[in-house]
Amino acid sequence: MDFIAGAIGGGLSTAVGYPLDTVKVLGFYKGVSASVFTVSLISSVSFGTYRNFLCNICKLRYGTADAKPSGLDVSLAGGAAGAVRVVLMTPSEVAKVRMQTQRNPHPSVTSSQPFSKPKYRGSLHCLKVIAKEEGFGGLYKGCSALLCRDCSSSAIYFLTYTSLCDWLTPAEKNKPGFLVVLLSGGSAGVLAWGLATPLDVLKSRMQVDESGQHKYKGLIHCARESVRKEGLKVLFKGLGLNCIRAFPVNMVVFVTYEAVLRFTDNFINKK
Repeated sequence: MDFIAGAIGGGLSTAVGYPLDTVKVLGFYKGVSASVFTVSLISSVSFGTYRNFLCNICKLRYGTADAKPSGLDVSLAGGAAGAVRVVLMTPSEVAKVRMQTQRNPHPSVTSSQPFSKPKYRGSLHCLKVIAKEEGFGGLYKGCSALLCRDCSSSAIYFLTYTSLCDWLTPAEKNKPGFLVVLLSGGSAGVLAWGLATPLDVLKSRMQVDESGQHKYKGLIHCARESVRKEGLKVLFKGLGLNCIRAFPVNMVVFVTYEAVLRFTDNFINKK
């Protein structure tokens, strides 16, 4: 059920966060066709993997999956969820970044000026072109940055959420109220993205690097060259927008996730 709840939460969050996400690079809804499909899948994998890893960790350490996990348990499960998510996420991230940074305008019926055709006609076409020109490895450009970003941010994300829920929930209540879920989810998203932004910047730069350019040899080289040319502040481009976007998006994710789980629990218990 965690997979389904995560999928629904992730799908709803796309409508909230996608325009703000694309402001960082360019056009509002370029690449959205890949994002709409993949966000639900990725969110499902993320939440489902997290819960399954956490249950298994609790079984190994405490003998039962229902035991209260420690902060380390939550962090390990969150990091594992981030690692699994990267495998599914990287190709769609590459397509999204390439589509967002593609500057070829579409022809206008009111203009007689000729326009060159855009290289990528859509997200799926983008993936096909990348695979043809750059090979399978092209679909996983920036994977090292994405892996570092998602393992660390996912660990912080789930740890912050569970810690805030525990702290804000009265002792006599078994589950946090929806206001607590909203505040905890939004805060977890802001903190996770605040710390993940430098790696997100590097990831996007590596993924924009098309066949024949070879600007960056790897994550460390990308970081070194970016800082050398533009200063340390380059690693924090989009920080404010990331944090502004993260709060409402993750409020939606967690409140939907909790609502779906509670609805299904009540439905099952009534039978």
